[in-house]
Amino acid sequence: MAKLQIKLVRSTIGTTPNQKKNVQALGLRKREQVVIKEDNPQMRGMIRKVSHLVEVTEIAE
Repeated sequence: MAKLQIKLVRSTIGTTPNQKKNVQALGLRKREQVVIKEDNPQMRGMIRKVSHLVEVTEIAE
């Protein structure tokens, strides 16, 4: 299964509480932090909600 590299490129200051919770649930705390997660529909939905704050790269295995 493919993986996703998710990088927080914008701060969560000024975003809604739900967007902040989504970013935290993705495992991101600081700006420019990178996490690698499994590619599944749940992750895609969370990323879609905060797409303006993150940068996503697919990693093939």
